[in-house]
Amino acid sequence: MSDRIAQVQRKTGETVIDLSLNLDGTGTCEVDCPIGFLSHMLTSFCKHGLFDLTGSLSGDLHVDQHHLVEDTGIVLGQAFDKALGTRAGISRSGFFIYPMDETLARAAVDLGGRPWLECSLELNGAALVASNASGEAIPAFQTDTVDDFWQGFSTGAKCNLHIDILRGRSDHHKIEAAFKAVARALRLAVAIDPRLGGAIPSTKGTLTD
Repeated sequence: MSDRIAQVQRKTGETVIDLSLNLDGTGTCEVDCPIGFLSHMLTSFCKHGLFDLTGSLSGDLHVDQHHLVEDTGIVLGQAFDKALGTRAGISRSGFFIYPMDETLARAAVDLGGRPWLECSLELNGAALVASNASGEAIPAFQTDTVDDFWQGFSTGAKCNLHIDILRGRSDHHKIEAAFKAVARALRLAVAIDPRLGGAIPSTKGTLTD
């Protein structure tokens, strides 16, 4: 199997993102990310998908977190698309149900070359909070950006992606379980199926047009 590695850079007036992805890694995440919760989610994503991800993220956080979170999803999706190449020999689709305490998340993905997202996370819309050095509560993550992250990812990766929270209470758990479920589903979808013998898994004969 040839190396399935890609590097993607995106530079706009709002964000600067540089990511390198190895689909056949060991789960290492070394991304310089200014949003602590997003860094935690990317680390979980890599660990459960066995993807290696390195790089850096920066953006106009003085505005809000939306631009950086969404653009990170876009670039990560583009890295998957680039690393997959023609998508020859891959299993193509994957499905996983991930439990996390009281939360149960379901993800299904098809790397069929066409983007579509259905995302139902049942979040309450309030920002997650953390503590600063003085112990004061401060906004840490805008939860309404999670849908934008996955919309960007599905567009960049050219995949159908369905994410549902079947039950849950904590928004932290719902978001994290979703990232882990998607990672596990993608891990199955990008896997090489030896029975395909390197063929394109489509009756069309292509997954890129």
